[in-house]
Amino acid sequence: MDTAGINQKPSFGQTEINWDKLDKTKFYVVGAGIFTGITVALYPISVVKTRLQVASHDAVEKNAMSVIKGLLKTDGIPGLYKGFGTVVTGAIPTRILFLTALETTKVAALKMIEPFKLSEPTQAALANGVAGMMASFYSQAVFVPVDVVSQRLMVQGYSGHATYTGGLDVVRKVVKSDGIRGLYRGFGLSVLTYSPSSAVWWATYGASQRVIWRLLDDGNAAPSEGRIILVQAAGGISAGATASFVTTPLDTIKTRLQVTGHEKRPTTKQVVRSLIADDGWIGLYRGLGPRFFSMSAWGTSMILAYEYLKRVCAKDD
Repeated sequence: MDTAGINQKPSFGQTEINWDKLDKTKFYVVGAGIFTGITVALYPISVVKTRLQVASHDAVEKNAMSVIKGLLKTDGIPGLYKGFGTVVTGAIPTRILFLTALETTKVAALKMIEPFKLSEPTQAALANGVAGMMASFYSQAVFVPVDVVSQRLMVQGYSGHATYTGGLDVVRKVVKSDGIRGLYRGFGLSVLTYSPSSAVWWATYGASQRVIWRLLDDGNAAPSEGRIILVQAAGGISAGATASFVTTPLDTIKTRLQVTGHEKRPTTKQVVRSLIADDGWIGLYRGLGPRFFSMSAWGTSMILAYEYLKRVCAKDD
């Protein structure tokens, strides 16, 4: 369960590990390894989602399976990991910044809302939502350049997009054509996409857990570890489903802006018009299936790993 630190019934208490109870050095070192492993396992989903979002209207690959088959046919397994090196390199500092901001902001937010005497699910939703939004906002400074480079590598040679020799080649060409600000293309939309997405994800996760615990509470002083994991997984799936539906249109627009070359750069309004002209309003939800699966799989895997990490790194009383 998350670390909002909200007073709960005794059966919930042992699922809570607060920020001040963690060995921070161990937390960061072990966490880097765990989250890198998750990235390896789930990265291909991001590649497929990105390709679907930037595909032209007459592209042959219209669904996730056709994208996968096309990648395997042209590049083999490595095709599913285009841009992976860039993402892994940027993931560690991004995760450290995100998790630190998440936990510290969560504690501060909880203290601010405690006097209002709200219900546990409401307190959890507000504290987690504010923390998730602020953590995402701070981490965008590192994440956006990584996102720009990795997404260009993901779609290189696809549907008319340029090809590169690697991440450094992308950086060199982007800076040459647009300057440093080119690495932050879509920054505003990234903040508008990921900050609300993170807020919705963490708010839903915090609230849904407490609702589920209330339904399952049988008066036991200590729920089993298996039950804790199941509740956390259910919270992660609920959070992923909600966040993906709310933020997919902004993510699709952001992705298209980030992968388009300097010479034919569209405005946000032009991207929206193009998507609607091609597929109607449903065009804004291109890649919803992979994005839903991605956010649910990433989110559930991440939160289970995250909660496990906190148990491993908890200080001895």
